[in-house]
Amino acid sequence: MKKQKREFKIFTIAEYEQEQDYLRSQHQKGWKLVHLTFPGIYLFEACEKEDVVYQLDYHQQGLGSQETYVNMFKDCGWEYLFDFFGYSYFRKSAASMQGKEEIFCDEASRLAFIGRVFKGRMVPLLILFFLVIIPQTILQISNPGSDPHRALLYFYLIMVAFYAYVFIRFALQYRTLRNRAD
Repeated sequence: MKKQKREFKIFTIAEYEQEQDYLRSQHQKGWKLVHLTFPGIYLFEACEKEDVVYQLDYHQQGLGSQETYVNMFKDCGWEYLFDFFGYSYFRKSAASMQGKEEIFCDEASRLAFIGRVFKGRMVPLLILFFLVIIPQTILQISNPGSDPHRALLYFYLIMVAFYAYVFIRFALQYRTLRNRAD
C-alpha cells in the first residue's frame, strides 16, 4: 500500500487559483492529489517529486455531457481526476506543456468561469444569506435575554462575517478579472 497523508485546507469559492497553487506545491514535494472530501480534507498519495500543474473548472452541464467534457481535456493532455461540488479537477505535467498552458487561455474564458461559479454557487449562498442568516441574526439581536439567544447571536454574527468575507473576496476576484479582460 502506498504511503498516504490527509491535510485539512479550506479555500473559498474565489480562491481557486490558490488551491491550484497549493496542489502543485504538494506534487512538487512528492504528494499527488488522490481524493477530496468535505469539508476540505485532501487525500494525497506519495509519488515522485514532479512539477505538475493542477487546474480546476466549474462544470454544471450534468452527467449527460460529462464524457464529452472530460475527453475534450484529455485530448489536450490533461488528466481528469474527479469532480467535487461542481468543480472538475485536472492535472498535467509541466514538462509536457508548451509554454504556460491553462484550461482558461484568456481573460474572457476566466470571466465566463467566474460567471458559472456565480450562478451555481454564489446565487444559492446569497439566497441563504438573505432568507436565513440575516433574519435569524436580527431575531437574535431583538431577543438578547437568555444564554441560548446570546450563543445563537454570536453564531449568526460569525456567519454574517464569514458570508461577508466570501462575498467580498468573490466580488474582488470578479472585478480583477473584468478589469484584465477589458
